[in-house]
Amino acid sequence: MRHITKNLARVGFLSSFGVALSVAVALTAASAAKASNAPGVAPTEVAAAQNTKGKKAVRAAPAGQYFIEFRSRYALSYGHTFAMFGRLDGRGQIASREVAGLHPAGDSPVPWMIGHFIPVASETGPSDGDLDEKYVSARYRVVLGAAEYERVTSYIKKLQANSPLWNAVAYNCNAFVADIARYMGLETPSSTLLYPADFINKLRDLNAGRERAATMAAQPAQ
Repeated sequence: MRHITKNLARVGFLSSFGVALSVAVALTAASAAKASNAPGVAPTEVAAAQNTKGKKAVRAAPAGQYFIEFRSRYALSYGHTFAMFGRLDGRGQIASREVAGLHPAGDSPVPWMIGHFIPVASETGPSDGDLDEKYVSARYRVVLGAAEYERVTSYIKKLQANSPLWNAVAYNCNAFVADIARYMGLETPSSTLLYPADFINKLRDLNAGRERAATMAAQPAQ
């Protein structure tokens, strides 16, 4: 799940290459069908419409507060899931931001394709399209205080430093985001084998009313 979108031990349930291929083909084919089921609407118009809906989850916040926003975006494949975090201004708008997300390393589509069979080397920073609002398909924002933000970003940096491998089934971009959300004490979808937008919408629904990380203080530092 990368721009035109830990470990070997976590791939034990990949019983065969055929299973992974079947899942990948099914997801890609269904994604293409989904994208084509909006007659007379250009892809960018679909993105803009759903982006407007996604903005309902964004709340204004006092100046100087921090945030983390779990996002999904459109891509030529089935999409991509990632986390954006930083500081908010007095209107609740993003004043500064960083991006963390798991995707196959490099610009070639080859690692992405191979990653549907076996784990491949990954990158954990932004990928093409992550910073473009018009591609956002779903979002869920949580407002953080300074201390909470420091703890969350420290965890994200540690997660990135572990250099997890990417695999479409065993450990994908949804799984990477789910690790961050769980660390914050949020509930996460039971499966990471969902379309990115479905994963983020489910994450938001499971944590309805928790736009502030009030329970994070109970989470152990890692």
